[in-house]
Amino acid sequence: MKIKYLVYALIIIGLGTLIFYRISANKEDKKDPNFKQGPTVVFGKVLQPQEFADNLSLTGTLEANEQIEVRSEVSGVVEQINFDEGSSVTKGQALIKVNDIELRAELRKVQTAQGLSSENARRAKLLLDKEAISQEEFDIATADYKSAQAQVQLIQAQLSKTTVRAPFSGKIGLRSISKGSYISPTTMIAKLVNTNQLKITFSIPEKYAQTMKVNQTLTFTTSGSKEVYNAKIYAIEPEIEIETRTLKIRAIADNKEGKLIPGTFANVSLPLAKLENALLVPTEALIPIQNGKKIFVSVNGKAKEIIVETGARTDKDILITSGLKAGDTILTSGVMTLKNDSPVKVKLQK
Repeated sequence: MKIKYLVYALIIIGLGTLIFYRISANKEDKKDPNFKQGPTVVFGKVLQPQEFADNLSLTGTLEANEQIEVRSEVSGVVEQINFDEGSSVTKGQALIKVNDIELRAELRKVQTAQGLSSENARRAKLLLDKEAISQEEFDIATADYKSAQAQVQLIQAQLSKTTVRAPFSGKIGLRSISKGSYISPTTMIAKLVNTNQLKITFSIPEKYAQTMKVNQTLTFTTSGSKEVYNAKIYAIEPEIEIETRTLKIRAIADNKEGKLIPGTFANVSLPLAKLENALLVPTEALIPIQNGKKIFVSVNGKAKEIIVETGARTDKDILITSGLKAGDTILTSGVMTLKNDSPVKVKLQK
């Protein structure tokens, strides 16, 4: 057993000595001014111009085309509820009826007064023609009649408000009242929304403001769904928001099938411009530095560091706006350990 352990110990010592020797030899070689390190094998790609549809990716919010809280303009006890929760209603449809007994009684009273004042005004006119009364007395009788007319119109207007009607077609939500409830103008009856069309509100950086036009089309998706929807810009805010340096834009989309729900987030893809000779590089080729980004290119077997400016990006590539030209061989992998003028051996990728 002792011999076995002794053999193991000798093997370990021998391996350790060999490793130490190789490390020391490498250090000595690197100190040698004539020592040359072999080229680093990296992958590369020759830049070719291609067509690129520049899109701006944004987030927005879906909103109902029209949305209100239904309320009554008059106070009173609810006599009728003429809608089902969650149902569709049409413009002008009666939603609720408030008890109007007192108003109808008041209307009969003022109508009686109107009839009397009308007769008085008629008689006053006959007497004025016969010069039996003065012009002043005739004017007073006429004024009484017009005042009675106004009183009748006022009560009729109040009576019409006891029936709450839908101001537009849409879907009505959950009601917060019951038959017999006492309501006032502050009482919310239900929410009414029009979801046949939905608005999409989003903001873009101010540098793109000049490229935006009304009737410009865009596409968007919603969370949890891969379906792509179309929308059209119909309104643009006339000024830049100072706090965020963005421009607010609103588009509208059809929702006749009811797949879209107001309040959800939308991932907006806004087309900007189509570039015919764009230069795209893989994202892994870019190296972030303090003042921007750099890329290594291969020149005569050596890695050359190039500072670049970038634009829009896709899932895999980034648009280069300055620093590179068509035909450059960019280094796409194994670049993090490279230095300027490092010898490289490039394996080209398609």
